[in-house]
Amino acid sequence: MHTSRAALNRLLDEKDTSLTLTTLSSAATALGKKLRFELVPG
Repeated sequence: MHTSRAALNRLLDEKDTSLTLTTLSSAATALGKKLRFELVPG
């Protein structure tokens, strides 16, 4: 992911709410996945 261990720990901590879309995208890429966000009517 080309990131620090601290950033990885934040990603894996379910109580940490400071994740960014960039971090999530990097994690998805590292896993060979794509990240997709969708806004749907409420």
